[in-house]
Amino acid sequence: MRDMKFDIKNLPDSPELLRKIIFDMQAEFASYKEKYARLLEEFCLDKKRLYASSSEKNILQTDLFDEAGVELSDELKEQLDDEIEVSSHKRKRHPVRRALPQDLPRETVVHDISDEDKICECGNHLSKIGEEITEQLKYIPAQLSVIQHVRPKYACRPCQENVKIAPMPILFLPKCIATPELVAHTIIAKYCDHLPLYRQENIWHRLGIDLPRSSLCGWILKTAELCEPLVKLLQKIIIHYDYAQADETTVQVLDEVGRANTTKSYMWCYRGGGEKPCIVYEYQPTRGGFHAEHFFHGFKGYLQSDAYSGYHFANKNDDIIRIGCMAHARRKFTDVIKASKSNGLAAEAIKYFRALYKIEKEARENNYTPEKRFQLRKEKSEPILTTFKSWLDTNLTKTPEQSKIGTAIRYALSNWEFLINYLKDGRIEIDNNLLENAIRPFALGRKNWLFAGSPSGAKAGAILYSLIETCKANNVEPYKYFCSMLHRIRLCKAEADYLALLPQNFIF
Repeated sequence: MRDMKFDIKNLPDSPELLRKIIFDMQAEFASYKEKYARLLEEFCLDKKRLYASSSEKNILQTDLFDEAGVELSDELKEQLDDEIEVSSHKRKRHPVRRALPQDLPRETVVHDISDEDKICECGNHLSKIGEEITEQLKYIPAQLSVIQHVRPKYACRPCQENVKIAPMPILFLPKCIATPELVAHTIIAKYCDHLPLYRQENIWHRLGIDLPRSSLCGWILKTAELCEPLVKLLQKIIIHYDYAQADETTVQVLDEVGRANTTKSYMWCYRGGGEKPCIVYEYQPTRGGFHAEHFFHGFKGYLQSDAYSGYHFANKNDDIIRIGCMAHARRKFTDVIKASKSNGLAAEAIKYFRALYKIEKEARENNYTPEKRFQLRKEKSEPILTTFKSWLDTNLTKTPEQSKIGTAIRYALSNWEFLINYLKDGRIEIDNNLLENAIRPFALGRKNWLFAGSPSGAKAGAILYSLIETCKANNVEPYKYFCSMLHRIRLCKAEADYLALLPQNFIF
């Protein structure tokens, strides 16, 4: 139509041709209007991602919803309102300071009154009736010391022969000045506290110690090599258990063979093992689903992930039941809320998610067993999901396919079979958030160190992140674990020795 040339003063005489021109103009106008609305949504969402809070906790507020103003029926509203009552709370006026740990050494400073003040006006001596104690926390900078391994030599003076000396003890890193404690500090500073090696080098320089980053990097690479059998055991435990989670995130790696330094690589992350969780990071140059398929070779049970096609191999495996992530489905609707300013469908959808998560919160806060959580979901979650499915079907045809709200509804429907599979077993989580929480420290550290200097560095990082996050998942302090574990790992001979050194099995 846009190519047709005509003067408004010389419109065609044919009513049919005139109607065709008007019809084409209306169609083109509608197309541009839809495209404008879609681009405006994208712009608003990108703006919110840059400048607004990323939390979804308080997403249901007035004047923050999508453009489709379709109302629920009274019956559905009553059902949801019964499920999503928000309990009131009172904010404390003054924060309560936690007591300092009792195991910290105490330095007592007594502030007493003078001897003259201890005499009453009546002439009698005052008696002590109590005392007030005020505690302050004192910081003592890191203290360095040098360990000297002294081995006396002995010989027979008359014979001038038979020289004897004690054997050198097994060192964690032979011909290296670093003790396990120093190596553990370097690892935790980088992978747990997100302090790049060049910053650590500067800190040591201020303390008068010459520790170039090349040395620090060498320690990390060698330590990761020694710890690799531990991570292989973590993977083995994940495969042998019947419930696992999987996710992946990007990482930039330099000097990959045949690839530009700007090419995206990936850090795959897996979680499993039941009551003693195992978390495994695995560096791979691509996002190909065959990486996850290779990792889960021999796995039988429930596999939870997002809807990425790389996990579709599980759909073809009769031994694997695919579990979706409700948080990913919810995020599609919260994106609509962030991008728009009017009430509508996204607000109604979020109510369903809030009702479902309220049930999960009840089970978590009351420490329900998997069996009891299964029954709770059967009684409360299943009816809500049935109603939600009907709501999605009803509003599918009322939303443009390319709009944000249309995309959110279609995402939920296309993955519905997997999203509701968490009802099958009380051990299964409603979403993948436990694993995403294990990936978040890596994403935070990535903002500081920006990239891995080589594939071997990326692999080393994956090994060390695996052990650190497994420590956190089992409430083990990472630095304390690495200090003790690195002292013992050189002594490992068999698989049982390495099993005893896993964070969830470690005895200090």
